[in-house]
Amino acid sequence: LGHITVLDPVGAGASKLRTETAFRLLEEVRFSVIRGNVSELKTLWGSEGKTKGVDANIADRVTEENLDEMVQFAKSLSKKTGAVIAMTGAIDIVADQNQAYAIRNGNALMSKITGTGCMLSGVVAAYCVANPKHLLDATAAAVAAMGLSGEIGFERLKQTEGGGTSTYRTYILDAMSNMTDKILEEGMKLESR
Repeated sequence: LGHITVLDPVGAGASKLRTETAFRLLEEVRFSVIRGNVSELKTLWGSEGKTKGVDANIADRVTEENLDEMVQFAKSLSKKTGAVIAMTGAIDIVADQNQAYAIRNGNALMSKITGTGCMLSGVVAAYCVANPKHLLDATAAAVAAMGLSGEIGFERLKQTEGGGTSTYRTYILDAMSNMTDKILEEGMKLESR
């Protein structure tokens, strides 16, 4: 039907049900974007991702040392699925089969908040619906915007006495709702790969 569809395979690889459901969805739906952590995406590839609940295993994380390898993996998964791949972690990778971006926005505290990945999947869908002919760039902008919102929210949190992760979640949402093109362009840390 030509609709934008985003798959967030939460916990794929962590349980048989979640893994089988993700594979069934991939067989039945052509997704525009697949957004997940490295472990979830490795599971979709068919290899052994080390998913731990809904979180990526530390052994699967993207680092400066394995960045080129992970970019190639994301491009290969895009070719296999026909979807833009958004691989999230300390360094995010957004790729189609021909081009990729490494995105270095965000704050480590974001990983302590349940739901930031789900929030990001919603933001990716919104950006892609607004830019259906530019899915790779729309997805990269969405990922950068969410990470930048995490940075802005953290700066605000540091000024809040007694603020914790619940306050931080609200500050991330506030930063996202106040995001402008100018703020995003000035703050995104995006590298073409």
